[in-house]
Amino acid sequence: QEAQGLDKAHKKKIVHRDIKSAKIIVTADGVTKILDFGIAKLAGQTQVTKDGASVGTVSYMSPEQTLGKEVDHRSDIWSLGVVLYEMLTGLTPFQRDYEQAIVYSIMNEEPQHVNMVNPAIPIELDRIVDKALQKNPESRYSSAADMLKDLKDYQDSLQMDKMKVFNLQTILRLIRKPKVAIPGVSFIVVVSLLAIWLSGRQAKINWAKEEALPEIRRLVETNWRDFTDAYELAEKAENYIPNNPELVELFSKSSLNININTEPPGSNIFVKNYQSPDIEWEYLGVSPIKNTRLPIGIVRWKMEKEGYETVMAASSTWDIIPGYHTLLGPNDFNRVMDEIGSIPAGMVRVQGAESSVGNLDDFYIDRYEVTNKQYKEFIDGGGYRNNEYWKHEFIKDERTLTWEEAMVEFVDQTGRPGPATWQAGDHQKDQDNYPVSGISWYEAAAYAEFMGKSLPTEHHWGLARGENTPLIKWPQLGGYAVFAPFSNFMGQGPVSAGNLPGVTSYGAYDMAGNVREWCWNETSKGRLIRGGAWNDNTYMFTALSQAPPFDRSQKNGFRCVLYPDPENIPESAFGAVKFGEVKDFYEEQPVSDRIFQVYKEQFSYDKTDLNANMESRDETSEDWIHETISFDAAYGDERIVAHLFLPKNATPPYQTIIYFPGSGTQFQSSSENIEDYFEFPIFLSFFLKNNRAVLFPIYHGTFERRITATVPILRQSDTYLYSESMIKWVKDFKRSLDYLETRGDIDSNKLGFYGMSWGGLLGAIIPAVDDRLVASVLMPGGLSDLGRPEVNQINYITRVTTPTLMLNGKYDTIFPYETSIKPFFDLLGTADEHKKLLLYETDHIPPRNELIKEALAWFDMYLGSVR
Repeated sequence: QEAQGLDKAHKKKIVHRDIKSAKIIVTADGVTKILDFGIAKLAGQTQVTKDGASVGTVSYMSPEQTLGKEVDHRSDIWSLGVVLYEMLTGLTPFQRDYEQAIVYSIMNEEPQHVNMVNPAIPIELDRIVDKALQKNPESRYSSAADMLKDLKDYQDSLQMDKMKVFNLQTILRLIRKPKVAIPGVSFIVVVSLLAIWLSGRQAKINWAKEEALPEIRRLVETNWRDFTDAYELAEKAENYIPNNPELVELFSKSSLNININTEPPGSNIFVKNYQSPDIEWEYLGVSPIKNTRLPIGIVRWKMEKEGYETVMAASSTWDIIPGYHTLLGPNDFNRVMDEIGSIPAGMVRVQGAESSVGNLDDFYIDRYEVTNKQYKEFIDGGGYRNNEYWKHEFIKDERTLTWEEAMVEFVDQTGRPGPATWQAGDHQKDQDNYPVSGISWYEAAAYAEFMGKSLPTEHHWGLARGENTPLIKWPQLGGYAVFAPFSNFMGQGPVSAGNLPGVTSYGAYDMAGNVREWCWNETSKGRLIRGGAWNDNTYMFTALSQAPPFDRSQKNGFRCVLYPDPENIPESAFGAVKFGEVKDFYEEQPVSDRIFQVYKEQFSYDKTDLNANMESRDETSEDWIHETISFDAAYGDERIVAHLFLPKNATPPYQTIIYFPGSGTQFQSSSENIEDYFEFPIFLSFFLKNNRAVLFPIYHGTFERRITATVPILRQSDTYLYSESMIKWVKDFKRSLDYLETRGDIDSNKLGFYGMSWGGLLGAIIPAVDDRLVASVLMPGGLSDLGRPEVNQINYITRVTTPTLMLNGKYDTIFPYETSIKPFFDLLGTADEHKKLLLYETDHIPPRNELIKEALAWFDMYLGSVR
């Protein structure tokens, strides 16, 4: 209807009608407009032109113009008119041979009157159908009730004219007459249909107001920057209460209007929620698409155009407004389409951007990691026999090796040239498409030279991932909530390249997890390696890591890049990577005992009744009983949820390990299925299988207790808000110990602290302010200059006397050894004979087997052995 202003000569076609979102996309001579009949952003008219001359207008209304008006069902009235027309005549009102002609007829032609098609139809019924089918919505019935009124009036007149006595016999006689029977039966059918329709419609309206709106609000208030569920429910409610003021408000909180552009234009655009890779693609229209409404969240994109490579991508629909940490703005989506065959096989285009080292031009990166099959071609092509591919000086343990000496290092498990994970010069059977692993930096660089490509710099790898670019952003998301479910983290080994749906911003797969990937740049310990591996924590996708260039860990793989104009790349892009500012903690002076006592009192509280409640108890596991408990927090009116796991094969009272998790918990929406959250099976379950209980409290700002500001709080640790949050975290921990002391089946004299990453930081504070802990394991532990003095580690670390085991990676860039790990260990107030530091040839997380062995042994030593 809104496209009527386009004249016949210039009108093309309606290219897509999306009933679900109440949108219609109209294209006329290259001009595409999206008409949103539910909630439009602006009011007015848009001129559609041809050769500079206006050929029509598109009109649209704002929410303000529609608020307060009665819900308009005129499109439903028109549809009902079409059904009634066919019932009375046996024909549809718009008879044409093909779809475009039908659309043209609907928009421009009037149907024959029903009494012209069927003369038996009375003129009164003809007028009712005609009014329902008016092209101008304002000329139709304003509601089904108005239409029903006319039908009832017609019924009354029919009875008055044709019946002198209203009884069953006269009705039966009359309906046998064709002139009465047809309209009478039709009337009965129509009235019945209307009654059913009105009843069902009202029930759905009631559902939208009474059930959907409260649930949408709850979803908006409890989720963190991914409002897909709230948005989808709001779309369903919009079908029944499109102009409801509360719904309009909820749409403003759960959705944004963004622009979608491709170069060249004319691409078919499809979208789906990132968290649901198996659902059907939703067609949005043909690019460019302006101001299309999408949920605030992460989406997958597919762009198709005949003669061009299909582009797969992902992005957030939102960006943080500069200067704010909670306000979100739209993040438009832009992509370049490449003609088929114009880009290197197996690679995807990454659009250039301004970075911290200057402007980076467009480049290409491998869609997948280099596979065993591809690397075998390098070996068979003389890769280890031809020194022209080995361009870099071999330095090992500060000694320069010759090419011949280096080749002795690069052999497989049987002494043949090849990756450290191979045997007899070949990979395992049926693993052609697995990423090659057990590769040193030198071997990766040689392969890239063999292929006429390069290893990516830090900034090019990051750009392909989706960081440091104004076009596609993943603000503050990292690998925590987005990539973890669709990437190979915390697994048992690599998986086939492209087997998982973890696509990044420009269509590359497996950049998160599987094998970590060598990059070009030098570091203080060797060379940069990024992305994390199959046995890493999820945040290693974000973190920079490093390893010696001769390191041939089974975690190591790579992918290549191709720079069309390498001479344009800023020289600094190839420079050495430094991991932040270094602070000398040995030069820091902790506060006096008097001031420390004031700091310690921050974490004290009145011991009020816990009001503990057993929320659930699950005994289905073979090894443990899972109890979910809640109790009052030590502040405000909040409740703490805690998950207590009791070993089935041990006798109470149980020794208990209290866990403080990694920062990834800030991105989780619920702890309901905590046994499936990766930290539990990897870092906790072995305690239960070895007969110790585990308590996993849900701390302030994590899981269902998370708040929008949690991440900004951690990033801006010099604020009072960070200090307040630290106090809540510690109080939650202490309150959890209070609960354990009420349990007769828990040995409150044998409690251990266990901190992972973020929890490792707390290992410098919690044991200093609570003397109920017998031993502590930090995996890993390190000092960071976080927080104001009242919550800074340096003022607590020397007061810790708890026996402490630290498990750390030698090449950790989050807690660097010289500047973070070693100062933590040295400054720890625990007596030397009761503290231990173990270093492994890894980065942030130590090998799991070592973790299990050492953690169990440490708690055996200080808590006593268990059976």
